[in-house]
Order: sequence, then C-alpha cells, then structure tokens
Amino acid sequence: MALLAASTATHTLVLSSDRNSSVLAGGRRDPTITGAEVAFGQPDPEDCLANAGLKWVEVSSAGYTRYDTVPFREGMRSRGTAFTNASRVYADACAEHVLAMMLALGRQLLPSYQTQLTDRGWPYQERRDASRLVTGQTVVLLGFGAIGLRLAELLAPFRMRVYAVRRRIRSEPGVHVVSEESLTRVLAEADHVVNVLPENDETRNYVNARRISCFKPGARFYNVGRGPTVDQDALIRGLESGRVGAAYLDVMVPEPLPPGNPLWSAPNCFITPHTAGGRNNVNLELVRHFLANLQAFETGGQMTDRVL
Repeated sequence: MALLAASTATHTLVLSSDRNSSVLAGGRRDPTITGAEVAFGQPDPEDCLANAGLKWVEVSSAGYTRYDTVPFREGMRSRGTAFTNASRVYADACAEHVLAMMLALGRQLLPSYQTQLTDRGWPYQERRDASRLVTGQTVVLLGFGAIGLRLAELLAPFRMRVYAVRRRIRSEPGVHVVSEESLTRVLAEADHVVNVLPENDETRNYVNARRISCFKPGARFYNVGRGPTVDQDALIRGLESGRVGAAYLDVMVPEPLPPGNPLWSAPNCFITPHTAGGRNNVNLELVRHFLANLQAFETGGQMTDRVL
C-alpha cells in the first residue's frame, strides 16, 4: 500500500472501504468508483459500465470470468476503455506448481510420504518400479496464455514434447500449437494433460467424459485453470477406471471443497486449496504490475496482459 500511494502521488488515489481477502471474491457495488478514470482490483462490472469516464480497468487476478461477458466487452470497446488482468504475476507460481506435482508424481514422493506417516515400511522395489521420468514425455496444454507459456519454458530442459491447444494458431518456440480439431489426436499421445483454461461459456465442462475418453490410458491430469471447466463426476469416473492415472487439482467446484466431496477420496486424486498462484509477495507484485501498466497507459506504451 505504501508503494501504491507513493507511486500515484500525482494522482488522486481513492481506496474502497470494501476489502476482500481473495481475488476470487468479486467487489460489490461501490459509489467511490464514480468519476474514476482508472480502476484496480476487482471492481463490480456494472459499476465499470456505468462510469462513462473510466479509461482503464486492471483486475488483480489472472481469471476474469465475471467480466468476460458480451455486455461488458462491448461496453468497454465502444468507448475505448482498456482492460488488463494480472496473468504475468501468477505465471511463475502456477507453472512451478504444476512442474512440482509432475515431478512428485513421477518420483513417487507422495506415496513415500504417506508411508512415512503410516507404517514406515520399506517398499523398495515397488516404488522403484512405479517411478517414471518426465524427460521425453508428452504434455498437452489446454489453453496457452501467460501461465502455459511459462510452464512450457520450465519443461524445456526435460526435452518434453509440448502441444498447446488454442483458438489462434501461431508458432511458439519449442511448442506445437494445434487447433481444436487436433485435440483428439494429441490427447491420445499425452502423458500429461494440463488445464489452464479460463472460465467462460465456451469452456465450462470442457474436460468432459468425451474428452477424457480420448486420454492416453494412465495419463495424468492437472487443473490450475478454473474448476467449472472440468466435469468432476466424469473425472472421478476416469480415475476409478484408470483412464486417468492421477489428477492434481488446485481448483474445483465448490471452493472451499466440503469434507464429504467425493474428490477427496477419489483414487490418485491430489488436492491443494487454490494455492498454485500464491507466493509470499504476491500483493507487492500486483502493485508493481499495475504501476508498470500505469506508466504505459500514461505514455501510450504497450500494456502487459491487455485483454481489451
């Protein structure tokens, strides 16, 4: 907050009295946005549309589901209002989180820790036989924004074959970008399927029974995108049948996940409480991201993570 205040001293900084502890919680209607030219945080979409003088909105999250609607997009475009998110702030953390789980699953770290907590046995041959190298394996990325791009960079030393499925086909170093029409083919090759999709009308239940049936048997699935993009009942069935060898979920429906939800006890399903994007200095980095974009906004430069 000190950095934000000091770096906006030539502006009028107005702080909302309505604070949220999580970027997942949308802001409520707030009269303090009236007359603002710039909004930063999680402003209510209706407030943004109602403020004709608003020139730029930056949300403090990678996802922007509540803003990803036709009325909001058209309203912002019609008056030339810029819209940015904070994907770059979360890219390293989310990418490292996925890589960590890939390695943990491949090297059997989780079963070994479970043994340490329980009977403290010594399943030497069993663990060695179940261990796998990620080197040379195949990864399919569902979505390829800032997080997917950073993950592809981290995977490069492992000489993995990386496919990325996205709507706009353009070449990327070390990544085979493919269209939706090629998804069935590449899913059949994938040792790892990583979901980094945002939530919108086109992506809800994107990972469904039909697509899971196309997985290479035993493929591992990771979700650091949004929970509603996955049919969780279909995923549980995939885990039970062995079509999905393991699942790592950082996002799910609902959140927090109730103790009785079947995902907790699904075979080879590993859950973290929406912490993939977390790090100890995330708020400082969000402010730095905003301030860099503020400078670009003032000088007509290129803004980072611009959506509209």
